[in-house]
Amino acid sequence: MSQADPAEGRAREEASAWFARLNRRQVSLREIEAFRAWREDPHNRAAYEAIDRTWRRAGTLKGEAAVERALSDALARGAAGRGRRERRAAWMAGAGVASLVCLAVAAGGWIYLQAHPTYATKTGEQRLVRLADGSSVRLDTDSRIEVAFASGARKVRLAHGQAFFDVAHDPARPFLVEAGPVTVRAVGTRFDVRADDGQATVTLVEGVVEVRRQGAAPRVWTLRPGQQVAANPAAAPRAVNLETATSWTSGRVVFQGVPLGVAVDEINRYSTHKIVLRAPGASATPVTGSFETGDSDAFVSAVSDLHGLRVTRQSDGTIVLDAGASASQ
Repeated sequence: MSQADPAEGRAREEASAWFARLNRRQVSLREIEAFRAWREDPHNRAAYEAIDRTWRRAGTLKGEAAVERALSDALARGAAGRGRRERRAAWMAGAGVASLVCLAVAAGGWIYLQAHPTYATKTGEQRLVRLADGSSVRLDTDSRIEVAFASGARKVRLAHGQAFFDVAHDPARPFLVEAGPVTVRAVGTRFDVRADDGQATVTLVEGVVEVRRQGAAPRVWTLRPGQQVAANPAAAPRAVNLETATSWTSGRVVFQGVPLGVAVDEINRYSTHKIVLRAPGASATPVTGSFETGDSDAFVSAVSDLHGLRVTRQSDGTIVLDAGASASQ
C-alpha cells in the first residue's frame, strides 16, 4: 500500500460527507465557502468528482438494490482498522439518506452546487449576477434562477420573477432560458424575461431571440429589438417602449397610461407593505409617471392627489386607497 493511500481514503470520506451536505435544500454561505477551501486540495477535488460521477450514473439505475448496496459500500471504502468498521456502519445506517439523494438525482431535482448554482432575491431586492461564461443576469424583486451550464448549451431556469440577460456571444453553446413551458434561445444578445402565474413575457433589447412554447398548442416566435411577446398560444409580438419596459433595471418603474389597478400590482411587487385599492371605479383610470422601485409613499401621494382617493394607513403597514376626497390619516 502506498504512502498516499491514507490521504486518499480520508479525501473520499470527506468528499462523501460534502456531497451529502451540498445536496440538501438549504446550504449556507459559510458551508459553500468552507467547501471551496476544502476543494483547493487536488486529492479532495478528485475525490469529490469521483463521488459526483458515481451518483450521476446511479440516477440511471434507480431501484436496483444491488447497485444501491454497492454504492453505499463505495462511499464507506478507504479507511482502515476499527475506524474503518465504525465509519462503514455509520454510512450503512445512513443508506436511506443516500437512496433519497439517488432518487433526487434520477428525478432531475437537485443537481450539484458547482455546476448548477442558484441565485435569488427577496421582495424589494435586486441583484446583478456574473455567470461563468461572461454573461450577466440582473434579477428583479422576488426572483429566482437556476443555472446549468454544459459543453453543448448554457441553460438557465427562471423559476419565478423577472430577469434581464446580457448574453456573452458563443455560437457553439446557445443560451437557453426556461420559464415554465417557454424557452428563449439566444447566442449573444440582451433580453428581459418575466414569469408570472405560469406565463412568460419576453422583451428583446438587442440581437435576435427565438421564443418557443411547448404544450398542447405549441408556438414559436422570433423577436426583433424593440419587440415583446406574452408567450401564450394566441399571442403575437408587439412593439414596446424599451426604456419603459426595462426601467426596473435602473431602479425605476415607469407607467405610460397604465390602468391604476395594474400599476398598484406592479408597485406592490417591490414592497412588503402592500397597497389595497378599494375604489373599483378608479381601477381602470390610466396612470402615467415614473417612481423609484420600493417607494410606495411617492406613488400613493401622486395617485391620491390626482384621482381624489382617500389614504388610510393600517397598523400592519397596509395602505388602503378608497374613493373619496384625498386625505391622509
